[in-house]
Amino acid sequence: MFQRVKGSYDIVPNSEERWKESGAWQYFEAKARLLSSIYGFQEIRTPIFEHTELFVRGIGEADAVTKEMYTFLDKGERSLSLRPELTASIVRAFIENSLQNKECDRFFYMGPCFRYDRMQKGRYRQFHQFGVELFGPKDPYLDVETIYFLLQLYKSLGLSKISLKINSIGDKEIREEFGKALQSYFAPFAKELSPDSQRRLITNPLRILDSKEECDQAFAKNAPAIAEFLTPYRRTFFEDVLKGLTGLNIPYVIDPTLVRGLDYYCDTVFEVISTSDTGAQNALGGGGRYDGLMKILGGPDLPGFGFATGIERILQSMITENSLPEETDGPTYYFIPLSPASKELSFSLMTSLRDQGKSALLNAKNYNLKKGLALGSNLHAKYAVLIGDEEIGSQIVTVKCLATREEKKVRIDDFLGILV
Repeated sequence: MFQRVKGSYDIVPNSEERWKESGAWQYFEAKARLLSSIYGFQEIRTPIFEHTELFVRGIGEADAVTKEMYTFLDKGERSLSLRPELTASIVRAFIENSLQNKECDRFFYMGPCFRYDRMQKGRYRQFHQFGVELFGPKDPYLDVETIYFLLQLYKSLGLSKISLKINSIGDKEIREEFGKALQSYFAPFAKELSPDSQRRLITNPLRILDSKEECDQAFAKNAPAIAEFLTPYRRTFFEDVLKGLTGLNIPYVIDPTLVRGLDYYCDTVFEVISTSDTGAQNALGGGGRYDGLMKILGGPDLPGFGFATGIERILQSMITENSLPEETDGPTYYFIPLSPASKELSFSLMTSLRDQGKSALLNAKNYNLKKGLALGSNLHAKYAVLIGDEEIGSQIVTVKCLATREEKKVRIDDFLGILV
């Protein structure tokens, strides 16, 4: 018997884990699409694989590229990679489709990403993200708007135990200067850092601040803060973002160790964590500003701002906070035939209802009333339509509300015309 690949999972109608049920995913997707429409974001979909160079140039030396990508050669000996995130792909699609000339600069997306990551709670090798990307102009109000959008999404899903962390990481020159200061600070403790952070000390010391390892966090607490290196312009921009958040009554915590995991970020970066989860992997989502990425990938020099949030972690947090609806909607009408002859009539009436745009389903498993009613209840059907030989003879069917158990008799000639 074949089994799914380690680090992946199935989304099915019924599962022992509620967050793996398709109804839960559809509930989230409906909420996300509705809010995206309200905020004027349009959907964009990109391939799940791209030329490897896109991620190497776009993301840089982050672990998502250097250690975690699924990379392979196709039959044409071209190096391709499954996408480890979507921002680089969205920017590539924006450039390739000349969307800057089509008054189209606000996007949302939903889809799978892939990273060969260490298995632990809430982390999978195929995972799903919802996110938005917004291009130009560079304006602190756009930063605030996008952060507020994400918080409103969580609110609409019933998540209240969350906290917003925010920081400014300046531009490339500031980060290079800051990186040198971090190297000097961490160098005496190099042997006590985690193996990943020992490597990062040479390649990208800012990433040590992002480490979830306790041994790294202990030293990071007293590390220099990047705020000390910000220019007046960068500091003022960040202060304007904070003023905007305050104006919307959004509580936040300035976290000087927050740098995010991808190299393309600049200025504002943020993360939303679940305070109901005390584990190391408690981030629900986050993002920030990436003003130079589009130019790096060969497009116009347009600023960008966006976020990504993990759908798996959202659903799991909703279960923790008891905000995920227990039941999903089933068919409006569930036909229960009690004999072969009534099955033919039931099938005909069911088909007519569907032609009218109404949801209907037929119990084709047996002719047992008790079992049929149980099946209808398990499917969360609203009404059961009972048809047997007696009903055929009298030309009257029984319609039973499965929630209240109330029944009413309806003539077959009138059946299709009076049902809602």
